[in-house]
Amino acid sequence: MKKRNLVLIGFMGSGKTSVGLRLSYRLRMPVEDTDKRIERREGRSVSEIFAREGEAYFRRLETELLRELAEEAHGTVFSTGGGTPVCPENRALLRRLGKVVWLRVRPETVYERLRGDTTRPLLRCADPLERIRGLMEERREAYASCADIVLDVDEMEMEQIIQKIEKEVSRMKILVINGPNINFLGIREKQVYGAQDYQYLLELIRKKGEETGNDITVFQSNHEGAIIDRIQEAYFDGTEGIVINPGAYTHYSYAIRDALASITVPKVEIHISDITRREDFRKISVTAPVCHRQIYGQGLAGYLQAIDLLPTLRDRQGG
Repeated sequence: MKKRNLVLIGFMGSGKTSVGLRLSYRLRMPVEDTDKRIERREGRSVSEIFAREGEAYFRRLETELLRELAEEAHGTVFSTGGGTPVCPENRALLRRLGKVVWLRVRPETVYERLRGDTTRPLLRCADPLERIRGLMEERREAYASCADIVLDVDEMEMEQIIQKIEKEVSRMKILVINGPNINFLGIREKQVYGAQDYQYLLELIRKKGEETGNDITVFQSNHEGAIIDRIQEAYFDGTEGIVINPGAYTHYSYAIRDALASITVPKVEIHISDITRREDFRKISVTAPVCHRQIYGQGLAGYLQAIDLLPTLRDRQGG
């Protein structure tokens, strides 16, 4: 598995370039500025591209670059242009590219930092501060929709920003998927699955998230297609590890197997009961071969073991 990228977004003047350079040293990862990369390709500055071709042309160049990077780049800190997330396609590509950090600032901070800067095409107007306010409001939802981490950096020193990002980056975004009948815990075959209900399991996982600092989402469905859709969604939403109990689909759903095989993040298959000591059909898992580990027979504690295992698997794969 490729090492995941770190992507900095935010309005012009938010400090993306400076933060990117410092993170590069701290995390021992190369750093790239997407605007600079476009300038090298075009053989001219962003200002010149805006002046001669217009903003729409430049945004197309951004999209083309992000599409390439999302497929090829790994283990890099990327500093992006202030307007990069405006395009909906770019927002999806940014999420695919890596963990996205939004450096959020107030309009007044930007104005003070950029006052007198003649290299910013969008600020060449009679009232730059009002223009900044308008643009920031227009882009606010775009930034928020693709950000994994949001930092208000107006009053923060550089070292505080770096430490905060390091801490947040160490958090893992985990998806727990439960298949058919798992929602009937406490009702179905208590002698096999125990007397605790599904709400108890959800609370157990919630507490584990608080304890580990990980961002854990739980999804449950009795429908094969819905499970496949959620696995596919994980490809785009920044999920870094999956714990899955496919239920009865374990034994025959090649469709779920294929969906799991398409996601390269660490995956752990979990079963509450000891499937090796039950009916013959339960001893066969068509999904386990595309997961990195399988845990069974540990009761609900198996979920916690799987969650603890994911960061180790990620680190071993260089993620």
